[in-house]
Amino acid sequence: MYIITKEVYFCYGHRLMHHPGKCRNLHGHSVKASISIKQEQLNEQAMVCDFSDIKDSVERYVDENLDHNFLLHKDDPIIPALEANNERFMTLDEHPTAEVLSKMIYRYLQQQGFNVDQVVLWETASASACYREN
Repeated sequence: MYIITKEVYFCYGHRLMHHPGKCRNLHGHSVKASISIKQEQLNEQAMVCDFSDIKDSVERYVDENLDHNFLLHKDDPIIPALEANNERFMTLDEHPTAEVLSKMIYRYLQQQGFNVDQVVLWETASASACYREN
């Protein structure tokens, strides 16, 4: 099995409602997403795929949905204030954790035809969450 990994970087804001610690407050992260693609066989160019194909696809998704965006649970009471001030935000059915975001990126790339092995989202330099299907 061949596996390649591409990293992308972006920033987002969120909060985790009902969290017992500081994460219940609005805050932001500068994150690294590490995307691994796998293949049994190499293509005609002796590659799993071109790194730029991963980059172009994931950066388009990140720019449109995640980067410099507030990611909030659909029941967050701050939503009306953001709407009233024409602020950018996205609501999620789940709480906007690193685990959920790694799954979102994984599923998007899977829909784009990539054979995704895993997506690891580094929320800080020392803390990451990974989504993979096996």
